[in-house]
Amino acid sequence: MDRSELVARLDDRLRTNDYADIDASANGLQVGRETGTVDRVALAVDAAEATIDAAIDRDADALLVHHGLAWGGFDHLTGLNYDRIEPLVREDVALYVSHLPLDGHQELGNAAGLADVLGLEDRAPFGTFGPEYVGTRGTARDSSGVDELAALLDRELDTETQVLGFGPDHIEDIGIVTGSGVDWIEEAADAGLDALVTGEGKQKAYHEARDRGLNVFLAGHYATETFGVRALGSLCEEWGVETTYIDHPTGL
Repeated sequence: MDRSELVARLDDRLRTNDYADIDASANGLQVGRETGTVDRVALAVDAAEATIDAAIDRDADALLVHHGLAWGGFDHLTGLNYDRIEPLVREDVALYVSHLPLDGHQELGNAAGLADVLGLEDRAPFGTFGPEYVGTRGTARDSSGVDELAALLDRELDTETQVLGFGPDHIEDIGIVTGSGVDWIEEAADAGLDALVTGEGKQKAYHEARDRGLNVFLAGHYATETFGVRALGSLCEEWGVETTYIDHPTGL
């Protein structure tokens, strides 16, 4: 597939331009030529030396990631920035990034994939961020207890979930904002949800969850954000592009 066509298709499906003014990440084609062909795509959560080297080793023509390299641009292309970008340029491997667009997509996104794991129905966008959303909410087919839901997350995500168990004993209505999502505790509580599932926490989250009477599940930033890039891999395969997934968990 032509590289320009792949980029255009991804931008269209992910509504990349709609997040341009609200996302610190430079989404879309972040590194690489706009011309060329893509026969094999590597997918990873993070763009880092390890995943870039793996993509090159696997003869990928492009690397699709959730967390890219440019967050508000580069002051200087030296040091670690150079060490990460130079191999991509040298080997002509394009870097495509989708941060908030891939969080908020209601079919391909990280929250949507986690909602599938939790068996949520009657879904709706959740997690307002400016005019857009970065998560999803829904109702579980069967209510579960706090320990039961934590065990499900541990099993399905291969993680160790930390629980701020300050909400109802029986959980049905759940909001999801993957990664660093505790800033949406207030929105979850105001919406009458029983729980917020996210990745990592902050010090203030404990007291906010306690004071608002909400269960908060911290299942790991990396563990909650593998769904989106995997979904993009399936989409690329539908378009006739070979894919390879690079799993490099951080434990965080």
